[in-house]
Parts: sequence; structure tokens; C-alpha cells
Amino acid sequence: MGNITPRTQEVSANGIDFHYLTLGSGPLALCLHGFPDTAHSWIPTMNHIADAGFTAVAPFMRGYAPSSLASDGCYQTAALAHDAVALHEALGGSDDAVIIGHDWGAPATYGAALLAPERWKKVVGMAVPPGPALALAFLNNLEQVQKSWYMFFFQHGLSDIVVAANNYAFIDKIWADWSPTFNSGDAAQHVKDALGTPENLSAALGYYRAALGDGYRNPAYSELQSRMGGEVPAQPLLYLHGENDGCIGTEVVESARSMSGNNVVYEMVKNAGHFLQREQPQVVGTRIADWITS
Repeated sequence: MGNITPRTQEVSANGIDFHYLTLGSGPLALCLHGFPDTAHSWIPTMNHIADAGFTAVAPFMRGYAPSSLASDGCYQTAALAHDAVALHEALGGSDDAVIIGHDWGAPATYGAALLAPERWKKVVGMAVPPGPALALAFLNNLEQVQKSWYMFFFQHGLSDIVVAANNYAFIDKIWADWSPTFNSGDAAQHVKDALGTPENLSAALGYYRAALGDGYRNPAYSELQSRMGGEVPAQPLLYLHGENDGCIGTEVVESARSMSGNNVVYEMVKNAGHFLQREQPQVVGTRIADWITS
């Protein structure tokens, strides 16, 4: 595997000016990040993907600088799914493209696979399992509710102040809680840079407010949003989860497994927490490359 620094490019899609990292040549492999994270965390994985014969593309998601804010203030997961499909179109993707998502990027990935199944040959999700398992856990799994306290805290306007305080110490805390054996270092700093204005931070928290609170939801996305709440994509889907994930418990993953079809393969990654592509880059990158080329 090489260790090549991706190029930075720009493209407009679905009303957003996306900045993205790209590496390699061949079919499109779109990599979507979550919170609190940026496209930079995909770089080790992108090297594996490029070596496997794909064009790896990792956009900074809507609201994360240097990509633009959503002009309508819409940060629901169905909007992210539409972004992914629009990026496929804008980047000249074909029917042998693959899509890979981590954290918020995972439901965005599942939604894009549901919205335009003809565009995505293979799907990879990480850290947030497909289907309704996580939503159901909020109703019957108090341990998961406790782990997800931040999602409820983000509904309050005070969170904008708290997250930004003391040079975004909250970001360091989240990385430490979710990946307890990993030194976030430059990864956390990239997040602080991407959320360094009140507008960008409000956008990132807007993902949570659209999911659980009164954040704006575009009526045009209602049908897809409803489908995303319960359906699992039909494509071959690899799901990876860190065995030491401090954000989403392994029991939620087992619940998701019980509700999935044979097209979904679930695998736990040893010695990894929530940010598994950063913590175990060789294992995760190799497994994803094997999956998308099989």
C-alpha cells in the first residue's frame, strides 16, 4: 500500500459547494465522514482503495468547512443521502461505484443506496449499523441512551457555547470517550478547523437537531427519510464496528444483525473504538478493499 497525500478539489452538487479529497483512478468510491470528524480521517483507507483500482473521493460533508453551509439550513440524513447521489452524478460515477460511510456518513450511505440503488454496486457502513436498531435502542436500552447523552444535549442552544469552549475541548473529550485507546491528535485538530466558526458548528450540531429535535427537515425528502428509518439496502453490504466503541454498544450491532438479510455481513474490528479507520487503518483499509473488489 502507498502512503500518498490526496489531491483537494471542488465540485457543486445538490446546492452545496463541496471540497473533497481524492486519490487514485477507476470507478468511484465515495467515502462519507461523520461527527466529530472530517475527510482527513479517510486518507489511510483511501490509499487502500486507490491501490485496489478505484477513485477514492472523501468530501467534507455539508456544513463542514471548507465545504459550504446548506442555504436552507437542512442537515437531515436524507439530505446527506441526496448529496451522495448528486456527487455520484457530478463526479461522473457509473454503475460500478461503491459507497462507504462512517458515523453520520453511514446512514447517509444507506440512504443513498436506497435512493439510487442502480448507482452503487457495493456498500460499506461503519460505526452506525443499518436499519432501525439504534432508534429502537433509545426506547429499550438505557445503557445506550446513557452513551448517547450528547445527542440530547445538542438539542439545547447552550451546547453551541459548551462545544466551542476552551479550544473545542469537547471534541477531544468525545474522541477520548469513543476511542479510549487512541490519541486523536491531528484528527481532532482537523475537526476544530472545520467547525471553527459559529455557523459551521451550528451546522454540525444541526445534524442532531434534525434527527431528534426541531431542526429543519425538507418536505421533499420525507419519503426517503421514512424509508431510511427502517429499510436496509439490498446491495452487498459490509458493516464494520470497533469492539471497544464507546459511542454505540455491541448489543445494538447484534440487534441490527438480527434484523438484516443475508446480503449484510457484520464484522467486529479488534483493538478499535468508534474511529476504527483511524485506529486500525491496515485492517480496515484491507477489508474494505477486499470487499469492493470481490
